[in-house]
Amino acid sequence: MRLSVLLLAAIAGMAQNAPRPEYPQPQFQRDAWLSLNGQWEFEFDDAHAGVGENWPASTRKFSRNITVPFCFESKMSGIGDPSFHSEVWYRRSFTAPAAWKGKRVLLKFGAVDYRAWVWLNGRSLGFHQGGNVPFSFDITSAMTSGPNSLVVRVEDPPTDRYIPRGKQYWEPKSRGIFYTRTTGIWQPVWLEATGASYLDHARMTAAMDGSLRIDAVIANPVPGLTLTARILDGARTVATAAAPAEAPRVSLLTGVPSPRLWSLANPNLYTVVFELSKDSVIDRVNSYTGFRSVAVENGKVTLNGRPTYLKLVLDQGYWPESTLTPPSDEAIQYDIRMTKAMGFNGARKHQKVEDPRFLYWADKMGFLVSGEIANAYEFDDEYVRAITAEWTEAVQRDYNHPSIVIWNPINESWGVPNLRDPRQQQHLRAMFTLTKSLDATRLVIDNEGWEHTDLTDLFAIHDYARNGEILWEKYKDVSATGVVPPNARPALAPGFEYNGTPLYLSEFGGIAFIPAGAKVPGESWGYSGVEKSAESALSRLRSQLTAIARLGFAGFCYTQITDVEQEVNGLMTYDRKPKFPVEEVKAILDLVGQ
Repeated sequence: MRLSVLLLAAIAGMAQNAPRPEYPQPQFQRDAWLSLNGQWEFEFDDAHAGVGENWPASTRKFSRNITVPFCFESKMSGIGDPSFHSEVWYRRSFTAPAAWKGKRVLLKFGAVDYRAWVWLNGRSLGFHQGGNVPFSFDITSAMTSGPNSLVVRVEDPPTDRYIPRGKQYWEPKSRGIFYTRTTGIWQPVWLEATGASYLDHARMTAAMDGSLRIDAVIANPVPGLTLTARILDGARTVATAAAPAEAPRVSLLTGVPSPRLWSLANPNLYTVVFELSKDSVIDRVNSYTGFRSVAVENGKVTLNGRPTYLKLVLDQGYWPESTLTPPSDEAIQYDIRMTKAMGFNGARKHQKVEDPRFLYWADKMGFLVSGEIANAYEFDDEYVRAITAEWTEAVQRDYNHPSIVIWNPINESWGVPNLRDPRQQQHLRAMFTLTKSLDATRLVIDNEGWEHTDLTDLFAIHDYARNGEILWEKYKDVSATGVVPPNARPALAPGFEYNGTPLYLSEFGGIAFIPAGAKVPGESWGYSGVEKSAESALSRLRSQLTAIARLGFAGFCYTQITDVEQEVNGLMTYDRKPKFPVEEVKAILDLVGQ
């Protein structure tokens, strides 16, 4: 039995009083949910006393409060302390709605960096490692009918370079291309109510011809269960599939005749409603899908069989007030709108598994995404285990988003710093093949930027040449000679030859400029110095794009959409003010393939 309209309205009202009140995961949405964002008790545990003193079961009051889902290093958390604190604790209470009685209740975390232990009413729920990906617990048996005490302990070693940390700096103060760390809860926390059996996960493979394969996982399956999927175009049901769900895994095959394809100009999406039933519906999940194809054909990237020039921008997903956590849903939409207005058709989300709401809006707004994970820097057995597990979870989380067209498991040899080592070479190749085994529908880059093996769908190169003349002279003969010149490091890992895949200039530009009145740190920097005027900065950009238009690349990714802390290479300031007239930037980007 579904919750009443009045109860849903009450729950929505409670959520609206918390930060980030929107539903956190639009790809997998239940009606019965409750946000746990907002005020939590909080404690630094620099002395590592909490476990020994059994803080999860004690009534000891924590000395601070924090606003979840913002990390303690950020201003929006209410703390704003960027110094090292490797162990922290959270506590809050909640009471489940009375209408959830008799249902199973799931506790969900969007992301917690890096290791998390969770207790409810003093009872251990479990442990999760991996700072970029979601996890959840069925908390039904640990709950009481009144207030419940939820405690989370987080451990995040601030200087460990063997864990996937991306741009989070391992020294006390941000410097160069490295920024303020993110510790603890940094994506939303929420509750959901389900039936005794429920849909745990659904993987949707939607092809250009309208075929749709659904691979679902059922929690607590029992005899007599049926999983039904209805595909809707607006309010009209256009396809239905059903199968017995008496085992943990269920596959459905269906299709939409002559589908309206997802594209940049027309980002058509179809609603998918999942219902798990036994006599009546016991779990319902709303989702969506988009029909499209991505490939490389005749040296070009194609979307739905049509050549599509990649005009991406590097987007590191930092905000001045909230670090890696988007401050609001509106802030996400603003960044995408501004990026499109400047003439880009997508973003490379750099060293970050981005908030699902960003991918939702990319799907809705017709915006391409190149997805990657925060990398580690050093190589050993524990690194291999950690990055493999977390990357697998990230690809699974985001598989259903039509906007994602590229996967980047490794950037600039981070985590594999010595590719003369056969083990590190094999790990690099293994990450490519692992990604392909998880997702055969998208392009995969083995090593974003340099030191490629023979396994890559795009030959991504990073080159911060100051002007277009240098770019032209460097790359004009590649198609004829098959020799890709080095930049910072060799284009190929030792022992490998260029495999002929399309060249993709996946980092270039980095043209720094500080507008009058902009507030930036004293140690601000840019690639090739900082331009003194907007005119000189745009002149450099025009020179580079003019050369790129002649070079026959499959696409480019410009560094970058915004300044980040001390790095002032953005087209916008850190607080999202455009540095240049948007129409002038677009006119320059229009020099290159549409």
